[in-house]
Amino acid sequence: MPKTISRQIAEFALNLKYNDLPDEIVNEVKRYLYDSVGCAYGGYHTKDVNILRDIYNDMAGKAEATLMGFGDKIPAVNATLVNSLMIRALDFNDIYWKEDPSHPSDIIPAALSVGEMVNASMEEVITAIVLAYEFEQRLCLFAVPGIRERKWHHATLTQFVSPIVAGKMLGLNEDQMVNAIGISGSHNHTIGCPTAGKLTMMKNTVDPMAAQSGVFAALMAQKGYSGTEAVFEGKEGFMDTYLGWNAKDGKVAPVKMQGRDAVTEWKWDVDKLIGGLGKDFKIMECSMKAFPTEALTHTHLSATLKVVTNNNISYDQIETVTLTTLAQAYDILFDPHKYRPESRETADHSLPYCIAAALVDHKITTQSFSDEKLKDPRIWEVIDKIKGEPSQEFEKMFPAKQPSKVIVKTTDGKEYSEYLEYPKGDPREPMTIEDLDNKFNSLSSDLLNDQRQKEIKDTIFACEKMNVNEFMGKLIV
Repeated sequence: MPKTISRQIAEFALNLKYNDLPDEIVNEVKRYLYDSVGCAYGGYHTKDVNILRDIYNDMAGKAEATLMGFGDKIPAVNATLVNSLMIRALDFNDIYWKEDPSHPSDIIPAALSVGEMVNASMEEVITAIVLAYEFEQRLCLFAVPGIRERKWHHATLTQFVSPIVAGKMLGLNEDQMVNAIGISGSHNHTIGCPTAGKLTMMKNTVDPMAAQSGVFAALMAQKGYSGTEAVFEGKEGFMDTYLGWNAKDGKVAPVKMQGRDAVTEWKWDVDKLIGGLGKDFKIMECSMKAFPTEALTHTHLSATLKVVTNNNISYDQIETVTLTTLAQAYDILFDPHKYRPESRETADHSLPYCIAAALVDHKITTQSFSDEKLKDPRIWEVIDKIKGEPSQEFEKMFPAKQPSKVIVKTTDGKEYSEYLEYPKGDPREPMTIEDLDNKFNSLSSDLLNDQRQKEIKDTIFACEKMNVNEFMGKLIV
């Protein structure tokens, strides 16, 4: 019998060593660590993070892992959830979007928390983070088109990756790793509603929950718990359940299924999931966010800001703004709920709100989604002047490109336009270290002075010399 997909993944994960990683990959991990720690400091004061922190501090338990910034020590399973939510809370962490979207940095706390529990080195943590990015991003290529088109959330992908990361840190053997993937992959499928319509705190929480469950699955497997080996390709497994395929004879054939708008040919691309492992590393293809908003807003924001700043257009001079976007993005970003967002979670996924805030302030920051800003009358004065147009032509260009066309008409009859194909932070226009410094410093300025900001940056970029307990201790504010 051929080896199962889970077993092939387990073999690669367990055999990957720190010394196998090129210097550019190690440096890229540090860049994403720097970005993620900054995002965690930005999430430090959020209500959702502090609710979970309070719950787990009340529950108490073994002091195994550190809550980032806070310094509290709680069980590693619980610390994974809180730390992951801190990174995710402002929707400012990394983004990878191919057939499916994902935020691989949501899984970084699985490596850090389990690493603390076993007193691992940061070299081991770096290796596990490479695995997090590798398989999260490969899973985004696996279903064609992605599971998001079947109305499932990308946390459904994370359920398969977090046990790999945690299992690597625990030193599981191959059978245990296969079991961990099977345990987690059997019960963490997430429906798409957290990112549809009126959004709640669950928008940022479902992926951290999948990261947490993967840690628990790895601990179960370590103790001898068994899990479904053919969780991907087996009868009524992931592939069979989501798209349908002939599990009996192992053939992967396209099937006709109803997607969001039409009958589409669906298939699984197994080679993109497990083919060519180790030839290169997917982390180099991931993107960082220049704005704390839903990823599909970024090119539109870049184009709009370019128009209004280059031409010095104030919000009260605007007659209309027309944004041409992907057909699938139109459904998400111009949902009627998005024109009157009542929460930060809905506002940062609302293209009309994000564009309105950019028109008013000529910038987008975390403060663009504060309770005070949500009551800014200038935003509500301009938001209904913003219209969207779905484009099938743009849809065909995605995901290789993320095109946006914006046309701004002013009250004096003039018209200004801009066309962009990808935003700042894309691998084709990566964030520079100066960009990362500015982002980190703005997110952490309420917690850290200039000296501490520099110390933490230096710590992150020299972290391979430490163990993870020392590293986490240096992040306490």
